[in-house]
Amino acid sequence: MFFRISARTLFTRIFGVIIVSGFVGYLFGQTFLAVSIVSLCLLAWHYNHLFKLIQWLWQGKSIAPPQANGIWGRIYDGLYRRIRKQRLKQKQLNERIRKFRDGAEALPDAALVLSNELIILWGNKKASKFLGVRWPEDIGLRIDNLIRFPEFSKYLDDGDYNSPCLIISPINNELQLELRMMAYGSDQILLLARDISKIQRLEEMRRDFVANVSHELKTPLTVVRGYVEMVQASETALDPHWKKAFTTIESQVSRMDRLVEQLLVLSRIEHNVDADNHQEVNLSRLVLTIIEEVQWLNQDKNHIINNDIAPNISINGNEHELKSACLNLISNAIAYTPPNGIIDIRLRNDGNKIRFSVKDNGPGIKPEHVNRLTERFFRVDKSRSRNTGGSGLGLAIVKHVLNHHHGELSIESEWHLGSEFIIYFSPEIANK
Repeated sequence: MFFRISARTLFTRIFGVIIVSGFVGYLFGQTFLAVSIVSLCLLAWHYNHLFKLIQWLWQGKSIAPPQANGIWGRIYDGLYRRIRKQRLKQKQLNERIRKFRDGAEALPDAALVLSNELIILWGNKKASKFLGVRWPEDIGLRIDNLIRFPEFSKYLDDGDYNSPCLIISPINNELQLELRMMAYGSDQILLLARDISKIQRLEEMRRDFVANVSHELKTPLTVVRGYVEMVQASETALDPHWKKAFTTIESQVSRMDRLVEQLLVLSRIEHNVDADNHQEVNLSRLVLTIIEEVQWLNQDKNHIINNDIAPNISINGNEHELKSACLNLISNAIAYTPPNGIIDIRLRNDGNKIRFSVKDNGPGIKPEHVNRLTERFFRVDKSRSRNTGGSGLGLAIVKHVLNHHHGELSIESEWHLGSEFIIYFSPEIANK
């Protein structure tokens, strides 16, 4: 029930009491005394309730206000109603907080809520298990005072949270953690730490398996190739069907040898994640050298290869990996473009980035296949890949090389009109 009173009504009541008291005093010849006594009583009554209100607000233990009649009763009822409403909101808020905390505790990841100044505000139990950050004991501490890793400090200084940060757990050397930070609300940051130890071990086992199998395949392939070449070089004439058989064996051994070689290259690139071996590479000279080396691939295709290579463009990187990436793009353009095609190779500065592109007028790629081109062993046309000796590993090698060099691969293609493969190197590794 709502209670409303206007100033006019309030003053009307007060003046009404004063006028009545004055009239009674007038009858007894004591007008001023009667008005004074009534005014003092009215003032004392209000001050009495005011003191009760102050005592209840500051010292009262009960949520129920003092009992009173009249306007003070209405005031107490309004306060009590506001308190009950506030307690209901607080209860609902506590319930939401409890649900949030239950949900955060159910996460398989460590979760920390930080302020924009990286001050710890809240954390779940996994944060203590993975990062050694305890809540509420560590509230108010900066996260970089508890996680002291150079890579994490650099991650915070860079402020680029689009990619994760990989560290070893500060309290368990067997745990490898992937840290991600993202905006949380308007003035907070959410830090998530995921245990990727099993994934990393499985990935390492896969890399080791591929590398070991590839190495083991090299020896039998070399033996088979040697015997085939020895038979083909023999002075004894072979029957036509045997000659065809050995030619087929030799071509398939060559194709398998190329596949094994690319597997070894991919394995080396995957293992070589250390940036300490990077050095200044003259990318302009490297691309021109590759263009000269691939001319033998173009003997049968007779493509027109145009190049527009800006001079003296250098970057910090691994020369062998960069050569593998550029060579794969150029050799793919030569292999998959029909004879007498046109291939344009360009290298230039594009704003604060370096842009390397290989464009052809070949058959192009359907839009649904573009996003899968960098998958291992993925081939748009398997029969065409077999004819050209493709392994489906070239663009996978390019992708891994670019991951090591802060690069980005962009593919622009129109079906039946041709394709353009573009590499952008970020300014972090560019030497202007």
